Amino acid sequence: MSIKKFFKRSLPQQSQIKSHPKLQFFGKLLHEPNLWHLNRRSLSGGMAVGLFIAFIPLPMQMLLAVAAAIWLRVNLPLSISLVWITNPVTMPPLLYFAYKLGAFLLGVPIIETEFSFSPEWILYTLENLLHPLLLGCLVMGTISAAIGYLTVNFLWRLQVIRLWKDRHKKTLPT
Repeated sequence: MSIKKFFKRSLPQQSQIKSHPKLQFFGKLLHEPNLWHLNRRSLSGGMAVGLFIAFIPLPMQMLLAVAAAIWLRVNLPLSISLVWITNPVTMPPLLYFAYKLGAFLLGVPIIETEFSFSPEWILYTLENLLHPLLLGCLVMGTISAAIGYLTVNFLWRLQVIRLWKDRHKKTLPT
């Protein structure tokens, strides 16, 4: 199966995305044809956007993915789909790992804390945990976006080479 066919089968349909109630304020921007193309540039860019935004520790990542895909003119369905890598089940371990990575990179000790919904706990958390968490998320998002981008480009290139070889075999006299 070709990469293009794989993504065509796997990604949400245009109609699903265009009719999504939370995306209606993008209006006619969602009708830009380049957002729906399945080519190497569009898919690799959509992969990078979706993976990077998946690691941004904010709610409504889907809206960020749509805005970035529109701005960069990359594949919108792929960008939206990939932000769901971080969901309520995967988010806690990923954020914990991002915090540990950020603390390591900053050279600060890892702080163990218990959750307590109080103003003091929130201030303490913002002061002591936010910088390592944000740095870890930035690093993880950048690395995963780069790996995704390069992987799609590599697989696309492999497929093009295979198709050229197949075409060449068919034109050789027997």
